[in-house]
Amino acid sequence: MTAHATARAVSAWRTTQFLSVPDLTPGEVEMCLELAASLKAARHAGRPHSTPLAGRHIALLFEKPSLRTRCTFTIAIRELGGDIVEPPADTVLGTRETIEDVARNFERWVFGVVMRTFEQDRIERLAAAAPTLRVVNALTDEEHPCQALADVMTMMERWGSLRGRRVAFVGDGNNVASSLAQAVLMLGGDVVVASPGGYELPEGVRASALRGARFGATLTLTGDPLEAAAGADAIYTDTWTSMGQEHTAEVRRDLFTPFQVNAALMQRAPKDALFMHCLPAHRGEEVTDDVIESPNSVVFDQAENRLHVQKALLALLAS
Repeated sequence: MTAHATARAVSAWRTTQFLSVPDLTPGEVEMCLELAASLKAARHAGRPHSTPLAGRHIALLFEKPSLRTRCTFTIAIRELGGDIVEPPADTVLGTRETIEDVARNFERWVFGVVMRTFEQDRIERLAAAAPTLRVVNALTDEEHPCQALADVMTMMERWGSLRGRRVAFVGDGNNVASSLAQAVLMLGGDVVVASPGGYELPEGVRASALRGARFGATLTLTGDPLEAAAGADAIYTDTWTSMGQEHTAEVRRDLFTPFQVNAALMQRAPKDALFMHCLPAHRGEEVTDDVIESPNSVVFDQAENRLHVQKALLALLAS
């Protein structure tokens, strides 16, 4: 992206809080992805970073364990010139005071908050109580919008565009599936989600994804993973048991075993179909080693692109 194009994107950006993919307009999603590609190229070339966060602090509020999210946000903030505050989660988001009071304190101290928490309601309450804060959803039980931006960036690097592409998600209709569906449909790709009964994509997510769909993109739900994989340009899966659901792991393993992404399932798709996973992967459960280690696997491209899209998002939120 040229300096002129960057300035044009910044001038057109309006969003100040990113809690869910539909918080962004399609144009803003495209701006973010274009800037992310530019920042990625600059980083690989060793060119200097712009520093829109110079003199600004970002608080990382993490109630859930993290490798990729914590590392990529930390690097992104520092490379953009910002400083990080990491208060203990049990102090900030425990029982000492309300989320609203915490938000009003941070509003006086920092430029933004990156929050990784449980219920989506928690981050929505924090954002509503401090409207001048730049708030970014780094994962909730219901949504994972930064992961979705990295996912669509990864696919666009391979295809150029998502229009007319078919993306199959096989497994639990969870936070990753929800944000993925919203982002892919917004960019014109068709989404098929295959889940066992009772674990389908939530009805509210289906409605929001379809409201944002463009270029005739469709959303299909099925209980048959083979149907989902047939003709898919990408097959995506995630762990069968997310954080906080460990007590259901044995029941889920029995239900989800037929939804494992293995060589037989990948053979239902074209030979060049991508395999995707947000990580961490439980090898031998939701995906087999031969699939995740295959040339079709882009899981580490997705992990790298978390850094670039989050860096672009923070730069645009700082504009």
